[in-house]
Amino acid sequence: MNKFLSLVFSALILTGCATTQHTPPKDLSAYKSHMPKSILVLPPINNSPDVKATYGYWSTVAVPVAEAGYYVFPLSIVDQLFKENGITNGNDAQSIPTQKLQEIFGADAGLYTQIKEYGTQYKVIDSVSTVSVEAKLVDLKTGTVLWTGQESVRKATSENNSGLIAMVVSAVVNQITSSLNDHAHPLSMNVNNQLFTPTQDQQHGLLVGPRSPKFQQ
Repeated sequence: MNKFLSLVFSALILTGCATTQHTPPKDLSAYKSHMPKSILVLPPINNSPDVKATYGYWSTVAVPVAEAGYYVFPLSIVDQLFKENGITNGNDAQSIPTQKLQEIFGADAGLYTQIKEYGTQYKVIDSVSTVSVEAKLVDLKTGTVLWTGQESVRKATSENNSGLIAMVVSAVVNQITSSLNDHAHPLSMNVNNQLFTPTQDQQHGLLVGPRSPKFQQ
């Protein structure tokens, strides 16, 4: 009996220990000591099979980053400058040494993104759009990683429909218009708002930047 009670007691202690684990807070010391005023948003690395992903996603990054309090280099100018120098994709752009990027653009930091999933999968009575992204902010002078984050958003057409007939019709319409529309593009906006918008606890999103009225409040 005593052995049984000892085993039960030990099990309770181990269970209690397992439930008291907490995710450690992010170390933001490097970010705060290298607080950037300007950010170069590099072309994303597209690891999805959807050819629309690069520009479909990249075009939605600048607004939430700028609203967080940073100057963001115009993406059209960045894209044109890269193309004029033979850089046509995110893999090549993100392989350029950080010091060289700083020399060319004069930016304080670079935002590196990777598209893990992008696009819409069509099924018999449904379609599901997904955007999944990883990102990191890097100080271009020193190469120091200041911040990392990841976010994913998924939406099914059945979420907005009720009844089998409505679901079938919606799926058919989505398949017909898929070549004309990028259903994942609106989700990119949601992903980036969740990924980059600063939060009060500073554990999600970027930190509030110097161009924001909330900076250092």
